[in-house]
Amino acid sequence: MCYFNSIWVNNREHIRLRDLSTVVKNDTLLKHLLVDGFTYSQYPVLKANRGEKKFDLTAMEWGFLPSPNKWPFVKTREDANRMRFGYKDSKGDWKPGITTLNAVGEELLFENKMYRDAALNRRCLVLSSGFYEWRHIHRLNKKTGEPLKTPDKYPYYISIPGQEYFYMAGIYNPWTDKSTGETVDTFAIVTTEANFLMKQIHNSKNRMPTILNEELAYEWMFSDMSEKRITEIATSQFPWQQMDAYTIAKDFKSAVNPKEPFEYDKEIVSPLNRVAA
Repeated sequence: MCYFNSIWVNNREHIRLRDLSTVVKNDTLLKHLLVDGFTYSQYPVLKANRGEKKFDLTAMEWGFLPSPNKWPFVKTREDANRMRFGYKDSKGDWKPGITTLNAVGEELLFENKMYRDAALNRRCLVLSSGFYEWRHIHRLNKKTGEPLKTPDKYPYYISIPGQEYFYMAGIYNPWTDKSTGETVDTFAIVTTEANFLMKQIHNSKNRMPTILNEELAYEWMFSDMSEKRITEIATSQFPWQQMDAYTIAKDFKSAVNPKEPFEYDKEIVSPLNRVAA
């Protein structure tokens, strides 16, 4: 899933979508080589002005928080931390956290999903210059020749050549801490089934972020769509031929430049090279 993202836009005065644009008021918002979703930090998102064909570039908290009266009833920051990181209940049993960094496109409008209202009414665009994902490769046991149960994991950086930034489908929800009055917009990235390229990289889950071209991005953020059309766009696949991917170092999260290419042994072949072959 898309839990590690990148946004790096150099010295732009405006962010554009089709014939629309918005002023970049805070340039530092667009300069993050690596954002770890599990830090639940602020990330740049395009948000439509209600009732207008205009949008703002704004910082939202990555990690969707539902309204306090909706399951799982997150009313305070303490509740949010318990939901995200897990906790021990009154009996001392560990309750694992719930990850809401991503929202499954096929399930957005299910009646029992916390994302339904946001998908119907609060769709946004998450800016990205590229994202990080792992490929799982099972080495063979030297004695038996059988694949080992625990795979080796090789990280990749995935981007769209020639595009300084692109758009991922997102949904957002304004959340208020009932104890302090703090209000923040929180969001999730919509995901879809992996395309041909991403099936080779994210081969453990076969998922990818729902990347939208300008026409679909405009429709996603501004149009009054039917539930059928919302699901169609949420589950659309960006053409794999327009994407690029290469291996990076396993310790990329602590590197000065996490996007720097890194070559492994010959048996670890780039998916694009494998396709070309």
